[in-house]
Amino acid sequence: MTRVAVTGIGMTPFGKSNDSLKALLLKASRQAIIDAGRPKIDAIIVGNFMGGPLEQQEILGSILVSELGFGNIPSMKTEGACASGGIAFRQAYQLLKAEEYKTVLVVGGEKMTHIHTNHVITAINYAMDNSTMESKTGLTFPGYFGVVANRYMYQYGATKAHLAMVARKNRHYALHNPLSQFNTKITLEEIMNARMITDPLGLFDCSPITDGAAAVVIEGNTKNGVEVIASGQASGTPIMQEVNDLTRIPATYEAATQAYEQASIEPKDVDVVELHDCFSMTEIIAIEELGFFEKGTGFEAIEKQLTEHGGNIPVNTSGGLLSKGHPIGATGIAQIVQIISQLRGEACNQVERARIGLAQNLGGTGAYSLVHLFKKEGA
Repeated sequence: MTRVAVTGIGMTPFGKSNDSLKALLLKASRQAIIDAGRPKIDAIIVGNFMGGPLEQQEILGSILVSELGFGNIPSMKTEGACASGGIAFRQAYQLLKAEEYKTVLVVGGEKMTHIHTNHVITAINYAMDNSTMESKTGLTFPGYFGVVANRYMYQYGATKAHLAMVARKNRHYALHNPLSQFNTKITLEEIMNARMITDPLGLFDCSPITDGAAAVVIEGNTKNGVEVIASGQASGTPIMQEVNDLTRIPATYEAATQAYEQASIEPKDVDVVELHDCFSMTEIIAIEELGFFEKGTGFEAIEKQLTEHGGNIPVNTSGGLLSKGHPIGATGIAQIVQIISQLRGEACNQVERARIGLAQNLGGTGAYSLVHLFKKEGA
């Protein structure tokens, strides 16, 4: 089988930027290409969700091909809400495994802060099934995950303090990430007393509006780089009333199961994780669905600091979406950038002797979920 590896990474600072979406994508792309040793790029795949409604700009793949001077190579854009970047990476991985190309540039990005918040929220809600009464009656993503949090707390005994512990952990990690959106300390009390967004989720339990881009170069038939050892993807219903168990995200479980089987490993073999904490509640659910902790015990793992350095499995050492930031199309690639940095031994908040890393990217309320596994060279 063709060995596929990430050979180059690049990422802009996350936060509020004066750059256009195109400029952000180009900056991250050039960094990744240089980091990979300037290989010949055979194709470009872009992950982006809201370039049309927020920037009035589509055809991003073609634009990058032209701006980077790559002639007439093929390109495309993938859209999967917040999983747009993860889907872009998976498409490239599959094409390389099939030996359609030898080297692919994958870049994700979003420009969000220049538009009024109400317009951004409207665009984000395109990731719901807007033909349903749920959408027409005003359901938003904070509203959905607020319901999820309340159900989880009722069913398993978690409290708002456990949600705050997730936010505090990820902010602590972000303090040491020079590219993160937030770099100020915050206490558990401040998190718990912050402005309520939707009960029980406060301001710090919700990922922010962010500008940014991230890119990777992946190559096939190479002995270099950090190997991609699995890629799983699954879908779920976007409609709350069709969810069988609000405390679960089945698409994440299914994608993880695929990935573990492909790589012939178990959750206990993973050394470091970047997962999709769009809300503090989703991190607790994700560590259960990924198999790191039993169902209904994720909040206890957070309280016992088992998802930090020195615990069972360090999670979101970049700061996660909650504090690193969440430029939607970039998020899935930014997670991979952090995992590659960890396995290279050059990450912020480095995990000692990290050999195998996992990146999990979610779209919508669980409409899409992707899980990618990576292995350190020589591991």
